[in-house]
Amino acid sequence: MCVGLARFGAFVVIAASLAAPALAEDQGGRQTLGTARVFTNDTIADRQDRWRSGGYGISRFRGEAWAGALPSQPFAIMEYRLRGEVMAPDNLARPAPGDRLYAGSLWLGAHTHLAWLGLDVTAGGDLVVTGEQSGVRQLQTRIHDWFSMPRMDVEGYQVADGVYLHGTVEAGKSLRLSWGEVRPFAELQGGVETLARAGLDLTFGTLGQAGLRSREPITGQRLAGIVDAEASGWSLLLGGDVAHVESSIFLPESRGYTVETARHRLRAGVNYGFGSSNMFYGVTYLSEEFVGQPEGQLVGSLSLNLRF
Repeated sequence: MCVGLARFGAFVVIAASLAAPALAEDQGGRQTLGTARVFTNDTIADRQDRWRSGGYGISRFRGEAWAGALPSQPFAIMEYRLRGEVMAPDNLARPAPGDRLYAGSLWLGAHTHLAWLGLDVTAGGDLVVTGEQSGVRQLQTRIHDWFSMPRMDVEGYQVADGVYLHGTVEAGKSLRLSWGEVRPFAELQGGVETLARAGLDLTFGTLGQAGLRSREPITGQRLAGIVDAEASGWSLLLGGDVAHVESSIFLPESRGYTVETARHRLRAGVNYGFGSSNMFYGVTYLSEEFVGQPEGQLVGSLSLNLRF
């Protein structure tokens, strides 16, 4: 087994070791309240394989109990995240000069959800491993080989190895209406990408109002994390936001890249729930992220949490 895959395996083992005490029910009464899994890929939206190419993430939500509303104490509800992401040039076999670098990354994080001064707040941090050492490129290469997908040749065209801390804080205000919910929000991020973001989410339908939704980092889609076991039916979720971007290690200035200081996202998704099972599919438009990117792109998100 190659060194990169060994490192990838070691990261997963370490992540599982760190998460195990949090995920197992303990004497203090904390338990797993919900799980969210999401597959994000541009292939299931615009049938391309480029730029914000794809990712997979899993989150576990831990706490003593869920009473249908956020607690006021920090750390009472915790979300533990493990995810991997691929960013790639438009052509994986022969990257064009000036196209974005291939970037594989692995993220391990902990985030708390709470109510503060009438706002819904999410705050936490992630440990981020980037570059060849993450093993993501080797894994994607094998997947391409197994399924006879286009050849990859990006070994000398990718971001440098690195280990970073990344912090995120989001505050939103949920306004419940007869037809659903309006939720303006603001967000700050610092670390691998430094940016400030503001936006609005609309939910048509009451599915999810008694549970907890968490924001998927790539698209901004809000996914069911803690599900009300009594809820069923449909919800339509729409949203959009704009970000001011200061810097990104995925677009290094030392390699001649200039970030687009303004990023826009527009998204739509459908959520269907029955009992404790939950399904979601959404599509998000992502605007250009670097000077020279010829156009934006569509990215799909798929989340399945089936319990029988």
